[in-house]
Amino acid sequence: MFRNQYDTDVTVWSPQGRLWQVEYAMHAVKQGSACVGIRSDKFVVLAAVKRSASELASYQEKVFRIDDHMGMAIAGLTADARVLARYMQTECLNHKYTFESEMVVGRLVEAVADKHQRCTQSYVRRPYGVGLLIGGYDRTGPHLYETSPSGCYYEYKAIAIGSRSNSAKTYLGREYKKLGDAGFTGLSADELILHAVRSLRGCLPGEKKLNAKNLSLSIVGEGRKYEIITGDALLGYLKQAITDEDDAADAKADEEDDEDDDDDDDDDMA
Repeated sequence: MFRNQYDTDVTVWSPQGRLWQVEYAMHAVKQGSACVGIRSDKFVVLAAVKRSASELASYQEKVFRIDDHMGMAIAGLTADARVLARYMQTECLNHKYTFESEMVVGRLVEAVADKHQRCTQSYVRRPYGVGLLIGGYDRTGPHLYETSPSGCYYEYKAIAIGSRSNSAKTYLGREYKKLGDAGFTGLSADELILHAVRSLRGCLPGEKKLNAKNLSLSIVGEGRKYEIITGDALLGYLKQAITDEDDAADAKADEEDDEDDDDDDDDDMA
């Protein structure tokens, strides 16, 4: 499908003006398992679906700690993500050693995006085949960024990347509109986490369901260091999110049944 004479090097342009290797790297992000990020005025939550190669294999990590005030979720090639995570951790350590303060999230994201972009204009190595959702809290407040293999980066209030991420985007867009002009701004940490978990329910293939093994969850914010949620806490959020959504679905179904009964009564009266 992707084999042609213009994809042997990242610096070779096709007649249509396309860099095929960069596009291949961006396809790798689309084929990675889904990741979601949501930001309020005090907290940032990152959630991701983990995959395993087989029933006998462990699940690949999807969420990484960068510093006490920052972390990231990944979609794409895990090996490339580990290289970038190590780079980001080193930059944060150097900044803290030199300036005795935490690194500003936006400055580090810009440096990572530049590192992505350098691989799109030099034949030294291929582009990084991974997309990052970077969440952090610094002196300017909470921030949520996305970076792509092309070198572009954007800041969001809520975003999803990876395979079947359109389902999560649809959920986030619908809930954002329900909350009005403020959106997710005024939500608490627990409410953000529940929205992140619910948004991922439609991102799993086939009949698979979210559980404590295939879900990664992390949070950082005001007065709260970056934390990867595991164990009983993760299980509690998972059960609450599923129970609340099932109750809402049942209530909606009951309401539709009542409307059907009213229509039948009207037909009988007629």
